Amino acid sequence: MQLTRILAIRHGETAWNRDTRIQGHTDIELNDHGRWQAARLAEALRDEPIAAVYASDLLRAFETAQTVARTRDLTVTRHLGLRERCFGDFEGHTWTELEQRFPEASMAWRKRVPDFAPSGGESLLQLEARVVPAVEEIAARHPGEQILIVAHGGVLDILYRAATRLGLQAPRSWELANTAINRLLWSPEGLSLVGWADTGHLQPHPTSALDERHA
Repeated sequence: MQLTRILAIRHGETAWNRDTRIQGHTDIELNDHGRWQAARLAEALRDEPIAAVYASDLLRAFETAQTVARTRDLTVTRHLGLRERCFGDFEGHTWTELEQRFPEASMAWRKRVPDFAPSGGESLLQLEARVVPAVEEIAARHPGEQILIVAHGGVLDILYRAATRLGLQAPRSWELANTAINRLLWSPEGLSLVGWADTGHLQPHPTSALDERHA
């Protein structure tokens, strides 16, 4: 049985990441530091065999993927299934603003209630049902190869849980840093974890982890 190796990457930093504003489907571009991170990622992966590059269609992920792809004459394939969780009315707000404006909803979000969805947004159950099949569909195209997938913090969180068989409500103890290198394997039996949160290429500029407050 041939496995598919997956380099799973969260996009580079944006101005809203720095301001801790919820992005979701709002299409925010990389800031200068995010572009630097993407360039360092491309350099770190220069000797890695990569058969194909996939990304969320949102600009922050697509631009990060393009930075890697152009170093090896590959095109980036957009995939809507790799989009960040839609946060509806939460988008554009900071965590403090959410606590003030939507206290009950923000508590449900913080507690990771699986079927809770912000008004106009997605629940964790809906996100999981979108992300896992999308990544499995992509991986199934590339048996025996390594691929690059650039997405978002919420997407990476779902993939970590799928690979480690953790439930949606399990507390997060792993980092989701911008452009950290995360390694997964896929077979028809599912995802498994190889390595996570390698940020050696970003030193001495550590990136902060993404949690529910910084999606």
